[in-house]
Amino acid sequence: MSSAEDLKRLLRPLGVYRLENSFFGAELDSVGNALDALEQTIEDIQQEMLPDTARGEGLERLAALFRRRPAAEQPEQMAAALAALLRIADDSFTLRAINDTVSGCGVNAVVEETGINRVNVWFPSVRGIPAAFDRIREILEDVLPAHVGVEYRFWYQTWGELNRYALTWRTVEQQAMTWRQLEILEQ
Repeated sequence: MSSAEDLKRLLRPLGVYRLENSFFGAELDSVGNALDALEQTIEDIQQEMLPDTARGEGLERLAALFRRRPAAEQPEQMAAALAALLRIADDSFTLRAINDTVSGCGVNAVVEETGINRVNVWFPSVRGIPAAFDRIREILEDVLPAHVGVEYRFWYQTWGELNRYALTWRTVEQQAMTWRQLEILEQ
C-alpha cells in the first residue's frame, strides 16, 4: 500500500474530508508520493551502509578507506574481502587468523608455515597466476607481518591431468590454444 493510501485510510474515519477527486486528495497523493520516494532512498542508504548488504556505492566508499583495493570483481566477493580486512586486529597473527585475513585480497588464498618466519601462499581455486596478481601480492604483503618471508606457489595442469581431456596436438592447433590456455584448462 502506498503512503498516499495510508494517509487517506487514516483520515477517512473522521468523515470531514473529501478524499477522492478533490484538491485535498491530490495534495495527499503528492505528499504520499514524496514519502514513498523518501522511503526508497532510506532503504537504499540502509543497504549501502553495511558491508554485508552493500553492492554499489557503499562498497566503493568502504574500499576507498583502505590503502589498497581488493582484487575482487563481483560485489559479493568484494564485500567478503572488505569484511576480512575490517577484521584485522592486533592479535591477527596466528596462522588461522592470517588465513582468515588474507581473504581480504579478493581471491581464495591459503597461507602455510614452512619454517621460522617463512610462509607459502597459494591459490587453490586458481590455476596459474591469478588475474591482478600484483595488486593481490601488495595486499598480502601489507597484511602479513613484515618479518615473515613470503613465497608464492602456483599450480598448473600436469600431463596426467591433460590426458583426461583426450587432446591431440591436432586439436590444440585447430583450436589455436596457447600454452597458457593449456596450463589452466578446466573441464
